[in-house]
Amino acid sequence: MAPALPLRARLLYASSSLGTEALSQSRGLWLVYYYAPPDDANRPELLPLTLVGVILFGGRLLESLDDALIGWWSDRTRSRVGRRLPFVLAATPFMALSSVLLFAPPEAGRAGTAVWLFLTLELYFLFATLSGGPYEALLPELARTSSERVVIVGMRVYLGAAGAGIGLVGSGLLVDAAGFTTMAVVMAVLALGFRYAGMAGIWRHAPRATPPADVPFRAALRVTFANRHFLRFLPSFVLFQIGFQMVLGTLPYWVKAELGVEEEGTWVAALTAVAICSMIASVPAFALLARRTSKRYAYGRAMLGAALVFPLLAAAGTVPGLPDAAELAALLAVAGVPLAGVYLFPAALTADIVDEDALRTRQRREGMYYGAQNLVEKTATSFAPLALVLILLLGRSEGDTLGIRLVGPVAGAAVLAAWLIFRRYDLEDDPATLRA
Repeated sequence: MAPALPLRARLLYASSSLGTEALSQSRGLWLVYYYAPPDDANRPELLPLTLVGVILFGGRLLESLDDALIGWWSDRTRSRVGRRLPFVLAATPFMALSSVLLFAPPEAGRAGTAVWLFLTLELYFLFATLSGGPYEALLPELARTSSERVVIVGMRVYLGAAGAGIGLVGSGLLVDAAGFTTMAVVMAVLALGFRYAGMAGIWRHAPRATPPADVPFRAALRVTFANRHFLRFLPSFVLFQIGFQMVLGTLPYWVKAELGVEEEGTWVAALTAVAICSMIASVPAFALLARRTSKRYAYGRAMLGAALVFPLLAAAGTVPGLPDAAELAALLAVAGVPLAGVYLFPAALTADIVDEDALRTRQRREGMYYGAQNLVEKTATSFAPLALVLILLLGRSEGDTLGIRLVGPVAGAAVLAAWLIFRRYDLEDDPATLRA
């Protein structure tokens, strides 16, 4: 068994989460709002809300087909620096560039703007997959024990939370101070810098001699989706992401409709900071719960908590005598608690599933598993912006908040379904136990 990674390598590898979370969370928070602000905003509408939802849905659905192919490709790659690093090195700058172009459409009318959004979105998704998929697939190869994986994922949670804070809180401040394009540039530079820092940290430790997998693409896909542990884990992960993205995308509308403020970016930043601090404070409790029980038990409790909390957002602003801002802050503080567990365990659970597969097939196919996971996740979560748009059409302004209020219960139902599916997951935590 390979020696444990040095602390410096672990930290640098995990630090990539700071940049990627800052980029992805800022995009998820502001992209719909940038192209389709509410009627009472101080910005013109670039595209109709329905069209934005259709473009985001179609773009995500089309791009999801790349993930399994790229994962399979990286499993079969042979180079002097191993199977994964060439992809990360080449694709990351283009990921950063295309993320900026999303918030810099030319003045080309609505038709031209719609085409621009679709094309830049596809480029961003493609290069994010080429960079992020192989990078994530390095985890099972770098950390070969369950405890080491949990430690690295724990570092990723804290650093990712810092990145989410920058993406959700800092992006709002940047939007108010310098505009959307400047915000996008700052987030892109962070993502580029920390991804390269992570790659530098594990450059000497990434396996070079792992034999490339030789399973044909269709056979690899079939074997992956035949893994019963994978089939019980994957829907839970996907359904939670759908619920969380819907809740996240509605925050700017909540702030504008319920609080009626002019600087919505600053208020969104403050409220999301509350949720992030709550999540960070809850990580040790979930880690302790996992040590005393199992990762799968702690993960299930986190999902159940989110399923119970998300619907409470429908009641925001209805408590007599309590300021609306204080009420929203309290609800987001409660919602932040289960988010800690959901961010802490999935990567380690996936690594365990990869090890179980390797014991049966005698081939390391991390890329295929992460690619297949992303294929299903992106296909399913492509419905999240569309569902959000359709719900918001029922009411998204100060005088009509029905659509905004319905998002929480719908998101909670999605996460409840995730918990019910995951209850059948029974894979042991420690890969060493599987090898015994």
